[in-house]
Amino acid sequence: MGEEGPKTVNDGPGNAACGCVSRCVASDGDGPQSADRRAVLAGALASGVALAVPASALAADPKMTRPQAGDVFVFATGDKARSVIGDADLAVGAPPVLAWPMDPQSKVIRDGSRLNQVLLVRLDTAKLDETTKSRATEGGFVAYSASCTHALCPVTGWHADKRIFHCPCHNSEFDPSIGAKVVFGPAPRPLPALPLKTVDGAPVAAQGFTGKVGAGSA
Repeated sequence: MGEEGPKTVNDGPGNAACGCVSRCVASDGDGPQSADRRAVLAGALASGVALAVPASALAADPKMTRPQAGDVFVFATGDKARSVIGDADLAVGAPPVLAWPMDPQSKVIRDGSRLNQVLLVRLDTAKLDETTKSRATEGGFVAYSASCTHALCPVTGWHADKRIFHCPCHNSEFDPSIGAKVVFGPAPRPLPALPLKTVDGAPVAAQGFTGKVGAGSA
């Protein structure tokens, strides 16, 4: 069974993006431990700083750089935080995990901006649409941006019965089996995908995000 990941949250609508961060990490008992919530909150606050940094500075700092082809993934929270995610760490149908990309050569974890945080989930490949299947590993690993396209809240919820991502701020829901298409709520577009490949059995980024990361339309 994999590391405990984003949890089901049935909280009501939140406020603006910054004001809803604490709601994004609320839980109904099946939620993250307090340390995990603090980690997500810290990342959310850090993103405000990252958004104000010039593009040239982002390019110069590998911790701020968006995921790159060849990056591996490490757990963002929990007892295994900062350890590399391998094939045995996430079962098919298990809750997704929050992850950071990491340069496998320099070992630099790209955690300087919350916009680099990734939702990594493992699904039955027979239930993926063709586009999603082309971005998944043979073992069913699929990755998406963890930043909601509505108000930049971290997408920390998971409806296990429907295999649906849930953003607890304003209740947007995304189906990871069909490209994280919006199936409910105010989010204007799907979560950007991060195509994967397999190296030594572990999921690895095959390229960068397929679209704009963050809030708003395309």
